[in-house]
Amino acid sequence: MSQQTTRFDFGNGHRPKEPFQLFEQIIKDRGSRYSASIGVVRGRDDIKAFLKELKRDKRYARATHNTWAARIAHEGTIFEAKSDDGETGAGMVVLRILQKEEMIDCVVCVTRWFGGVKLMGDRFKHVQDATKYAVARSKGETYP
Repeated sequence: MSQQTTRFDFGNGHRPKEPFQLFEQIIKDRGSRYSASIGVVRGRDDIKAFLKELKRDKRYARATHNTWAARIAHEGTIFEAKSDDGETGAGMVVLRILQKEEMIDCVVCVTRWFGGVKLMGDRFKHVQDATKYAVARSKGETYP
């Protein structure tokens, strides 16, 4: 039986400053390319609209993976959702960073175009770095 954790919004969370930001091809490794997008969401429909906006660009609609996670604060409770989009475990990597950075009303999507070489564990490092980059930039900070 799985255990569910209730997360509470104590009012110290960070929200993205822009409704939609896209950072293209921030990581390249052995032919694979990664981009990251971040935006403000307040519910399931906003998440769908965010992904639809991203995939309006056919390059993103045809990408190998569009892994995402979201955290939404509503009446003192934080709701979380994620999708691996075929990149097993990657949605949880994105979600863990959003939790650590105390991001709320936020969705981050990491897009990967597969370059023909399996990256093994490095793929998680790239998903992590792309997420951290998007979160930092949304806060007006830099990420190395």
